[in-house]
Amino acid sequence: MGSYAYKYCMCFTRKFRSPDAQPPPDVRAAHLSYCGPSSSDPQGAHGHGLRCFLSQVQAESPADVDRILAILAPISASHGIARLVNRSPAPAPPTLDDFFGFLFSPDLNPPITNQVHQDMSAPFSHYFIFTGHNSYLTGNQLNSDSSDIPIIKSLERGVRVIELDMWPNSSKNNVDILHGGTLTAPVEMIRCLKSIKEYAFCASNYPLVITLEDHLTADLQAKVAEMLTETFGDLLFIPSSDPMKEFPSPEALMKRIIISTKPPQEYKEFLKAKDNQNGSGNIADLPDQGSLRRIDSNADESDGKDELDEQDEEDSDEDDPKFQQDTACEYRKLITIQAGKPKGHLRDALKVDPDKVRRLSLSETQLAKATVSHGAEVIRFTQKNILRVYPKGTRVNSSNYDPVNAWIHGAQMVAFNMQGHDKALRLMQGFFRANGGCGYVKKPDFLLTTGPNGEVFDPKASLPVKTTLKVKVYMGDGWRMDFSKTHFDAFSPPDFYTRVRQQGC
Repeated sequence: MGSYAYKYCMCFTRKFRSPDAQPPPDVRAAHLSYCGPSSSDPQGAHGHGLRCFLSQVQAESPADVDRILAILAPISASHGIARLVNRSPAPAPPTLDDFFGFLFSPDLNPPITNQVHQDMSAPFSHYFIFTGHNSYLTGNQLNSDSSDIPIIKSLERGVRVIELDMWPNSSKNNVDILHGGTLTAPVEMIRCLKSIKEYAFCASNYPLVITLEDHLTADLQAKVAEMLTETFGDLLFIPSSDPMKEFPSPEALMKRIIISTKPPQEYKEFLKAKDNQNGSGNIADLPDQGSLRRIDSNADESDGKDELDEQDEEDSDEDDPKFQQDTACEYRKLITIQAGKPKGHLRDALKVDPDKVRRLSLSETQLAKATVSHGAEVIRFTQKNILRVYPKGTRVNSSNYDPVNAWIHGAQMVAFNMQGHDKALRLMQGFFRANGGCGYVKKPDFLLTTGPNGEVFDPKASLPVKTTLKVKVYMGDGWRMDFSKTHFDAFSPPDFYTRVRQQGC
């Protein structure tokens, strides 16, 4: 690794040499077993070397074994590693250094596969989805600028849910994106949409969800519908049924953009009038009907309130005398994932309707209360429907919360502020490196199944140990890149240790 010099006492220099990493005993044993000579094969090519090791020890699938060997095959024999696949002109046993170099190469043998390997044909509700919160903000939640740049960065990192807060501009004739009720500077919606179209699938080909927080009049909703259809064209998915009885799968919507928001108030009134004409007079099944304030939208989350109350903020929308029925229908037909607001309290909000699916949003504080009092109902709801969790309004510095409680209760859209660098965000980013970094991670089966009596998984239950995980740290390299030459103390070279933690237990 070389020699490194560090200054101390302002004018003296102390040098120390970092020893080269040596293969640990079990790596030596594995090399000897799979690549070393034997009495029947003195040349050391018995068992096909690396192929046997990959399939028997690393438990790679046959397809992955072939893929890894195909990657190694073109490597020049001068690098030594080519001998591991027996492609060199003269068969030669791979050296211990070759084997050790392959095992700890982040490019040749990465700890996490970069291929999508999970079943992607299940409904949306069966997946955790990489979700952003206030995706347009460049900094804090109070007075930072709104821009399309943070949206682009999120898409490049594999985020699959982008949130846009829609407000009328100062002239009331166009749509701006900003965090309402704050000093955040706006950005035009059309600019955000064009950037989304350009970068939507730069990191993942699986569907991109745009959640729209709607604070618009009917004429501007019609303008948004026009912008969406003209900007995205055939990329925009338009559901064939309303309401949907089951969400489509990520696999079925590859390279498609889907919209999630609440149905417009005027559309609800239109359906109510239509229902009255039919003589039924019953609109109880409407997805936007009800009185749980802020249960499906964080439009007013900056007020810091997390309690559920009985005021229906949607009923206060102003009626537009110029509103036409087809205006609401054009906007409404673009919505794939409906944000619902049913009547009653939390227990009613979590009821599962067998005839339709919807999205429910809770703040992190509301979720904490819900999982204490209605944990089983939350898990049962997320088996078919989508639960979105967002940061509480007091996180004005764009910090984040621990996502594990939301995950173990099945919440698919755990919305995070992507502007910071806190520990929770690093956990989120690490979590979604799984499944090839496509932005969708299949939920474990225990969150998707029910027992013979309708029981669901209980996170608080004391269960027997099924698997014991053992972790051995072999080596760590690259630490010196993070420190200046004068960083360490005056009398000793750095002496690091490793801490391993499993999150979520």
